[in-house]
Parts: sequence; structure tokens; C-alpha cells
Amino acid sequence: MKFNFFKKKEGNFVGIDLGTASIKLVELSGQGGTPRLVTYGIAERSGDIVRNNSPEETQIVVGLLKRLKKETKVTTANAIAALPPFSVFSSILSLPKMPRKEIAQAVKWEAKKFVPMPLEEMILDWKLLKNDYSNKDKTKEQQDSAADNNNSNADKNKGASKDLRVLITAAPRSLVSKYINIFKQAGFNLISLETESFALARSLLLDVSSPVMIIDIGALVTSISIIENGIPILNRSLDAGGETLTRAISASLSIDQSRAEQFKRDIGVVNNNSGGSIPKIIEQTLNPIINEVKYSFSLYQSQTSRGVEKVLLVGGSSYLPHLSEYLQRVLNVNVYLSDPWFKVSYPIELKSVLEEIGARLAVSIGLALRDLE
Repeated sequence: MKFNFFKKKEGNFVGIDLGTASIKLVELSGQGGTPRLVTYGIAERSGDIVRNNSPEETQIVVGLLKRLKKETKVTTANAIAALPPFSVFSSILSLPKMPRKEIAQAVKWEAKKFVPMPLEEMILDWKLLKNDYSNKDKTKEQQDSAADNNNSNADKNKGASKDLRVLITAAPRSLVSKYINIFKQAGFNLISLETESFALARSLLLDVSSPVMIIDIGALVTSISIIENGIPILNRSLDAGGETLTRAISASLSIDQSRAEQFKRDIGVVNNNSGGSIPKIIEQTLNPIINEVKYSFSLYQSQTSRGVEKVLLVGGSSYLPHLSEYLQRVLNVNVYLSDPWFKVSYPIELKSVLEEIGARLAVSIGLALRDLE
């Protein structure tokens, strides 16, 4: 089985995000230049399609996808989906300069040292980050010849870098097969898979000249990505999210989760140290996320000698009151709420609704944008 994470196909505009708490769908059209919203939908659910391999869970997801397809009245069955960061292994390899025809074999050889599963059980794809072979007007033979010349010239220039940076992405074959099967049963043609971090970078970023961190706070999982030149260089995730906060409030105050959820969304995180018990509970529950963010900052800086200039928040729990101000204070970096719709045109009468749910649809928007940019 071969499946490309990086290669684009034409004419695909439906992005579908299989989350742990909901399934999100966005269809975009590229006619007229600016991507235009065609339809969207959210189907609430509970469960984990990545970790749960039961036939019952699969059929629940298939049923929800069928319902979304029917209710949103999508105009195409072609779909692009994303695998969550915790299910995909990614790393950056440093290879000596070599002809393009030798890179694939070198990547496979080096990947064996880093991928935690046998490569026979994984689907491996790679992308050059320092690409000396990017001239699309050249034939493959010309590219290889140019690469050999670059090697020779690099040897002559003492200060020139002799390394290629290669981003590798590997996903379990069994998981990819499961996604293909689910979408097929639901009546979709799954024509591409990529990671959530690539989709988020596409929907949230325009200027990619400086490193940016994206924090995606979902219901059960928070994903952290550092984007460099439009490419997710560092990806981490932890099992903590909006529902973690809700459960903490519910347990502390001995109230049901619906009331705890309302408390959380009404009060949020206070921007001082004199808050009551609810904000303190939220702050304490946020500590693992903050510690992971700080570790990611440190790790990236140690690897690249560069710092992150700003942080973008996304995900269903990113709109927690005062969260961006609180994170900006404790992280000492600019933190902003993201706008996943800024590349997309839509009817003005939908503005308030789309702004409210945009943070939840960011991955789906990025997936649908894949072949429109």
C-alpha cells in the first residue's frame, strides 16, 4: 500500500476531521480565485477511533459520516482527512548532500533508527526541508545533475552546509487502512491523508518567515506544533483538554459536568492571583499543558538556536475566557486567538456563527484548502 502525506492531487475540496469528541466537515470551492465556503457540519460523538479498534466504534463513525454527508449536502465525495499527532511519528533527519535518486533509500535506512515500529508495518513519506531540487522546470536527470554539481560546489566552499534536512512522516499501515475502509463505507473517496499540524499551519498562517507555535486544545488531547517556513518541525501532544478542565471542576465542586462546563465557559482563567476556587482549579489543570509548551520552547531552541515569536491558540477550548492573556503572562510570549476563516470567503450573514465555531473547524478548513493553494 502506498499513501502520500505530502503529494497533492487536483480537484479535492472536502476536509474531514475525525476528532475524539466530534467529526468536523468543511467543503470549499476554488472557483473565482479565493476559496469559498460551500458547506460545513459537526457531528458530536464520544470515543476514540484511533485507539478503539472495535467493529462497533467503526460503525458509529461510519454512521456519523453518512449523516454528515447527507445533511451538509456536499457536492463531491472526494475527501481529505488528517491523522492526529499522537498516532503519527515524525522526525527531521540530517543527511549528507547526495543525488535525488539516492535520497529515498537513505531516508529509509536512517528511518529504521528512529521509527519505533518495523518499517514494514508503517507507511513512510518524506519531504526535503532544504530543497536543492525544487526547480520544477527541470527534468529528473537535470535535477540529479544539478544536485551532483551542488555537491561539488559545496565541497569547494568551506562555509557551505553539506547537510540536507529531511522531514519524515510515518503512520501505521493498519491505521491508514482503517481510515480508508471507514471513508469507503461512508460513501467518501479518501484521496489523501496528512497530519493535523500541516492542516493547521495551512489554515492559520500567512506569513511563515518566523517560527510560530500552534496550540490546539481539543476535548481530550492538546497538540503542540512549532511551524518553521510553513512546515511543522516539532510536534508533541498530551492527554489533557477541555473535558479535563470540566471534570476537574465537577469533582472539586461536586456538581454535574453540564454545570461544570457552564462555570468553565462563564468564568475562565482569571488574569490575576486573587481568583476564586474555580479559576484556581483551571490554572492547576492547565499546568501540564503549560509545562509541555515550555519544554517544547526549550527543545526547539536547543535544536535550532532560534526562539518562537508568537503562539496561536485553536481548538474548541481555546476560547476559554482570559486564556490567551493568562498564557501570554506565564509564557512571556505573544499569544493570539486564531482565525481559521481568514483565507476563506463566506456569506456575511454566517459571520457570527462561523466565528463561534471556527476554532473547532480549523483542521477541516486546512484540509479543504490543501489543493486550493
